[in-house]
Order: sequence, then C-alpha cells, then structure tokens
Amino acid sequence: MPPDRLRSIVPMFGGATSYVKTLDEILEYVADQQPTPDELIGWHRGHFERVSSRDSIQRRIDYLEDVGFIQQDGHHWRLGPEGTTYVAEQTTETLLEIMCRRNVGLRSLLYSLVPAPMTIEEIGRQQLETHANLGWDPANTDMAKQRANWLRSLGLVHRDGQQYALTDEGRRFVETAVEKWAGSDPQAGVSTTDSSTATTYETTVQARAVDPEFRETVLVQYDVACPISGVDHRGLLDVAHVLPWSDYPQHRADPTNVLPLSKIHHAAFDRELFTIDHNYQLHVNPDFETDSDLLKQTIIDRAGESVPQLDGNVAPAYLRQYNDSIGWITS
Repeated sequence: MPPDRLRSIVPMFGGATSYVKTLDEILEYVADQQPTPDELIGWHRGHFERVSSRDSIQRRIDYLEDVGFIQQDGHHWRLGPEGTTYVAEQTTETLLEIMCRRNVGLRSLLYSLVPAPMTIEEIGRQQLETHANLGWDPANTDMAKQRANWLRSLGLVHRDGQQYALTDEGRRFVETAVEKWAGSDPQAGVSTTDSSTATTYETTVQARAVDPEFRETVLVQYDVACPISGVDHRGLLDVAHVLPWSDYPQHRADPTNVLPLSKIHHAAFDRELFTIDHNYQLHVNPDFETDSDLLKQTIIDRAGESVPQLDGNVAPAYLRQYNDSIGWITS
C-alpha cells in the first residue's frame, strides 16, 4: 500500500524561490556526511542566515523524512528512497513527480491556475474547497504561500504583484498531467468513506481517464452535482469536455472547458442531443425524441432554460466554438 499523501507542505530556508536549491544542498550534505541528528541541526544553523529555533529546523527535517527524501539509520541520517531517486536523476521533472505524488493538492492548484492568475487568498480557498482533508484555518495564508512558493521554486508558477500565474513550464505540465496522473490516488480530496464511491469512481475514469485532482477540482466548482440533472453522487458523475478531448488536447486540462455531467447526460451531450449556448441557455437537438420521463424532465422540457451554475465556470468562447461545429444550433 502506498504511503499516505501529506497534507502539510513545509517551506525550506533560503527564500521563496530557493526551496529546490536548499533541498539540493541538504541532500548533498546528508549523502556525503551521513550526519547525526545534532550535526544536521548544526549544519542548518551554520549554512543559512536567519535560521530560527531548533524546533523550526526540526520541523523541516521531519517533513523531508515524511516525504522520503531522508531517513534515519541508527543514529545517522541517510538518503531515503525518494532522495536516492532524485539525487540519481537530479531533474526538476523527477522532483515535481515526487512532490505531486507525496503531497495533497499541488496538481489541483496548477489546474486552477490555468484559466487565470490567483491571489494567495484565492489559492487558499481553492485548496480547502477541493481538499477538505487539509483542514487548516482559512484565515492562515501561510499554508497557501508555502504551496505557491514550492511551485515557484520548481519553475511552474511565477508571482506578478499580488497574483500567482502559471509559467510556460507550468502550462506544459498540466497539459500532460491530466492524462499522465489518471488512475492515481482515486480518492484525492474526497472526505467520504462510502465504499461505493471508490468502486463507481474506478468505472468513471475508465470512460474518461483524467487525473483525480483535476476531476475533484471540477466537481467542487459545481458543489458535486450535475448542473443539468441534479445528480449528486460522485460515482455517477463524469467530467465532460466542451471542446472534445481527442480534438483539442491543448484544452484538456482547462477547468473552464469542462463540466460534471451524470453518465447519461454526458452521453447525451457527446451525442449532440443537447447543448448549452454562450449565454448558458440549454438547447435541444430537434431530432431528439424519447419516451424517457427522466430525459424529458431534465433535457427536453428544459429547452431555452438558463443553466446558471455554468456562468463563470465554463468559458463562453469554448461553447461558441463547440456549437459552431455541431450545425443544428443557430444561436
């Protein structure tokens, strides 16, 4: 069984954009010297300016141990399994994979930055709403800053005034991550212990293989409910792309190009039986006929109705582009 993912991310000494450099120096020292606990504490004090208390240093050491970068062997510190892997490869890609695999929420934060930059306060809200198990005080912005600064140090995010935005490298990462991380940590951000959730979720991702953190990022934007049918069970919801997955790979990881639909409504949408226009009004294919009361009530009888849950969540430009391609809608 893989180790639990960590909810707390600890900053490194050396400044907001130097976490990776600091980590490299610590791992190099541990690999070369195999220090005792006291020696590792003393090295920190002698190596970094304005290092605070022993407890502060120990908190960072404990974090590196929890991730697996270092481990104690008797009375000495050595490289742990993750540290050994990273030092051997020494690439940002390897470090990023380790950090995303071992820490809750980093990928969902990157996905949330795709549409637009965010302030630290917005980052904090996004993380807590998407990953309720993080559990920190919403008024404590330090937790959000630590996550943003790790991503800055990794080169995926940059700061512009009071806002944080994806770098080109960050955008390249999310474009591949949404598929690369499919099937990982299937309960990312989900606090329920309902056994049916995991089972039905596995079925869901077979239909559209997406990163669970991307999926959860989308679901929480809609309060975990299909905006068309009202279905509110995670296991019965799919992440539906407006501009199709296969035709527009550059938009696969954009939360404003997706919405959660029940499985049957996802199928109906993909078969062009209904659509939503750029004003968020529902339109029904004139050739769509059904005897199903469910489909009549949730699709046919709603023709012309507004779907307010989509406003601010789905980009009107994507809806326009999609509707231009299907032919029967004239709006």
